[in-house]
Amino acid sequence: MTAAAVDIAPGVRIGDGKLALIAGPCVIESRDLVFEVAIRLRDVCEELGIPLVFKASFDKANRTSADSFRSLGFDESLAILGEVREKLGLPVVTDIHEPAQAAPVAEVVDMLQIPAFLCRQTDLLRAAGQTGRAVNVKKGQFMAPADMEFAVRKVAPDGGARVTLTERGSTFGYRDLVVDFRSLDVMRRFAPVVFDATHSVQSPGGAGGSSGGDRRYVAGLARAAVAFGVDALFLETHPRPDEALSDGANMLPLGELEGVLRSCVAHHRLAVPTAS
Repeated sequence: MTAAAVDIAPGVRIGDGKLALIAGPCVIESRDLVFEVAIRLRDVCEELGIPLVFKASFDKANRTSADSFRSLGFDESLAILGEVREKLGLPVVTDIHEPAQAAPVAEVVDMLQIPAFLCRQTDLLRAAGQTGRAVNVKKGQFMAPADMEFAVRKVAPDGGARVTLTERGSTFGYRDLVVDFRSLDVMRRFAPVVFDATHSVQSPGGAGGSSGGDRRYVAGLARAAVAFGVDALFLETHPRPDEALSDGANMLPLGELEGVLRSCVAHHRLAVPTAS
């Protein structure tokens, strides 16, 4: 059984049989970077017929080191996301980390995201659900997929909120992640499921005070998830990932994005022959 589709914005749904995409840079480094990535994503997704939700974090509150870059600031970062939404016509998602952030951030974006480390935080999940926005909850690296049903219930105690769940790998040892593709089927019973192909190749804390990763495996994992059955992909991308201020090692180079998406669309047509 697959959960009901979730409306993110007019014309953009996750879970209706089409392959959707949540994508963007890890964090807002500058307005120019955000628009460079957003415009490229918009153009590629329009050509391929992929519904797109633009993603960029306004604050990285869970960096390994306190010395790592976090944010340009609350107001400046949200203003940039608002511009993407208004000028490019793209629905937008960003992370929240505290219950007090839910309402003001929801005024700017179409979807709120709960980081994996916070997926059990009851007050945060309830605050997100109370905004009326769609909510994407990332499965904790420490969570069994079946237990994510309780996260959905926290967001939507009356069953009325719009929730998606994202698989991003499970802890395997201290600094490695492994993807159990069975989780995609398990979580799909509770909500439409997104597969995060870039964080699944992350090595948390594996770069001496910051997270490492191996982007060589992003495309293969994305195709595997689509073949197994998934409602959307989550990809972080950057024109120069080796210069990125956060998660550069596991981000997909922007120049490779179209090729990866084309191969995923082809796999999706084989997995879901009736999908348009």
